[in-house]
Parts: sequence; C-alpha cells; structure tokens
Amino acid sequence: MSRLPVPDLGAYLREQRESAQMSVRQVAKAAGISNPYLSQIERGLRRPSAEILQQLAKGLRISAEQLYIRAGILDDSAAGEPVAQPHDVTVAIMADERLTDRQRRALLDVYRSFVGDAADDAGESEPDESATG
Repeated sequence: MSRLPVPDLGAYLREQRESAQMSVRQVAKAAGISNPYLSQIERGLRRPSAEILQQLAKGLRISAEQLYIRAGILDDSAAGEPVAQPHDVTVAIMADERLTDRQRRALLDVYRSFVGDAADDAGESEPDESATG
C-alpha cells in the first residue's frame, strides 16, 4: 500500500506535460480548467478533485488511474490492481465511459447531497471557471 503525497502529483503532472511537449496553457485548455488552477496543482498548492483529474488525464492523454493513484484516491495493491479507497463511488462514476460529462456531474451532485462534504474531501472543489476564463 503506497500512498504518494499530493506534491508528487504536481511533479508527476508537470513531467507528463513536459513529456507531451505541451504548455500549461495547452493542457489547461484541453482539460477545460484555468491556467492558474493547473499551475497551482503542479506546484502542490491545490488538491484537485477526481473530476479534475479525469479532465487532466484526457487533456494529457494519460491514464486517469495513474493520476488517482498519485493523488491518493486509488491505492496500488500487491497484485498491481488499484483498489478503491473511501472515494470509490466518485472514482467509479468518473471512470465509467458510458456516462457523459453532464451525467457524471449530476450523479456526483446527487451522491454528495446524500453523503455531504465527506464525498468531496479528496480535493477542493474546482474554481468558478467563469471567473477564471
């Protein structure tokens, strides 16, 4: 059971971005988040939600599971298969390719309405994108 600290997530994201020869602006645009927010994640100042990690994985064309492991949402088991931690419902919703982004958000909203903020302690909520443009 190896949990990696969140700052390692930022370094990993930066490494993946540089390997893909993409700028912060390009990855942010591909992921649908703001440049400053991505920069804060890379510097370990912000802890992204599972939804943001999913968007970043798509933008970088990398495995979302690896980002979940780096963020501590999933855990490497001895068998090499990720095992869901307390946020397994969120991870399952985000990983289900049959759902649209709108359906994912709706399911997560309903889930959070039942369990409260405990479902969102994997990360801070994403910033208001209308303010960050």
